Amino acid sequence: MTRTATAGVSATAASAAEKPLAPLLPGVALNAYNGDPNFMTSLARGLCVIQAFTPKTPQMTISQLSLRTGLSRAAVRRCLYTLTKLGFAGSDDGQRYSLRPRILTLSNTYTASNSLSQSAQPILDRMSAQLHESSSVVTLDGDDIVYIARTTVTRVMSADLHIGSRLPAFCTSMGRVLLAYLPPDQLEAYLARVVLHPYTNRTVNSVEKLRMLLRSTRRAGYTTCDQELEMGLRSIAVPVQAPSGRVVAAINVSGQAQRMPLTEMQTNFLPYLRAAATELGMFLR
Repeated sequence: MTRTATAGVSATAASAAEKPLAPLLPGVALNAYNGDPNFMTSLARGLCVIQAFTPKTPQMTISQLSLRTGLSRAAVRRCLYTLTKLGFAGSDDGQRYSLRPRILTLSNTYTASNSLSQSAQPILDRMSAQLHESSSVVTLDGDDIVYIARTTVTRVMSADLHIGSRLPAFCTSMGRVLLAYLPPDQLEAYLARVVLHPYTNRTVNSVEKLRMLLRSTRRAGYTTCDQELEMGLRSIAVPVQAPSGRVVAAINVSGQAQRMPLTEMQTNFLPYLRAAATELGMFLR
């Protein structure tokens, strides 16, 4: 059965990269933990507020944050008060709030302590210098991929991708690699809930077709994605496996479709990608 996006969903990759929290989604999600004595609702609300800020909306009022997160104005105000006192947020005019540089300590702690992120960057830098194309490493987080390392040679997307950026897994090469290697029960649960937003007229539009693509990806050990997320963008990706054989990440090369035929991607880029994935896997515990 085909599942397509509902009316009003943006079909641009920029909106995917800056994917906002849908109205009421966080509040609804937090309600699932009502009655759990170990769940700290106030902390969860603060994290919702932090995640609401994006490069496209770096400054927001309490009202805007309330709409973005689905939290009450009073809850947002208390979160901002706490974040401001701790130096993670602030307001220059008393109305519009933004995150402060101290918030970087949270992400820096992750990247500094994560062997995958630390090991990936020099490997990406070297491969991009050889191929003269952009490359990335991502992991799977829920239904999205999250960038943990990236080297940009040329701007290939309208959205500015960076460490921490999120994109939908189903219509990206790295996402499909990670989905293809999920345990069967987890993959079936994903396929049962995924909504296939048509970002372009090439975006996969049926669950059965996606299922076949994932099977093909696992058999081949790599996959390509041809202008499904954004017109003019092609990419090729392979899995990164730990010594145990578990797939923990995906690595890709991406570029402009007009100068990157699919056959050349497979011939010229795939050997480099597989070598980089093997090297990166050796650093994993």
